[in-house]
Amino acid sequence: MADSTAPTDLPERDPSEDRDPSDESELLPAELRAWMHLLAAAGAVEQQLRSRVKDALGISHDEFLIVCLLADQPGGGLRMTRIAELLGRPKTRLTYQVACLQHAGLVTKGSVCGDRRGIEVTLTEKARRLLKDTSPPLAHAITDAVTRALGPERRAALCGGLLPGTADADRQPDESPDRSAP
Repeated sequence: MADSTAPTDLPERDPSEDRDPSDESELLPAELRAWMHLLAAAGAVEQQLRSRVKDALGISHDEFLIVCLLADQPGGGLRMTRIAELLGRPKTRLTYQVACLQHAGLVTKGSVCGDRRGIEVTLTEKARRLLKDTSPPLAHAITDAVTRALGPERRAALCGGLLPGTADADRQPDESPDRSAP
C-alpha cells in the first residue's frame, strides 16, 4: 500500500543528479572525448609514418600527404589552390613542397587550360609505382599505431564509424563479427 503522506506533486528526480561530481569522464561530452581520441590516433599515425615515409619514399610526411591526396584523385591531378585548401596549408609552403616532389620525380606541374595563373600538379608513373609498393606496409603501420593509441575496441569503433568497411576488412580470417552486439 502506498504511503498516503508522500507528496504527489514533486517532480521526479533526475538520475543525472546521482552522478559523482568527481567522475572525470563526465567533464567532457561524448563528442569532445571522441575528438580527443581521434586526435590521439592521428598523432600516433603521424609519429609512425614520419620515418617510414622518409625511408620508403625519400620524402617528408607533409609531401607524402600531397602525394596521397593526388593519388586519390581520378586523374591523379589537382590545382595548387585546391591542394592548399584541402590540406590547410599556406600556398607558399605548398609551393616549396611541390618543388621538392617535382625534384624527386614524383609530380609534374602544368598550366590549367583556360586559366593562365592556374597550376595543376599531377602524379608521375614513378610515384604511382612507389605508392603501389609502399602502401601496404604503411597501411599496416597505421593500423598498429591507431590500435596502440586507442585500444582494439576504440579502433574498431573508429573504423566502423569513420572508415566504413575497414573494421571487417581488418578482421583475421578465423574471427567472426559479434552478432550479439547491438
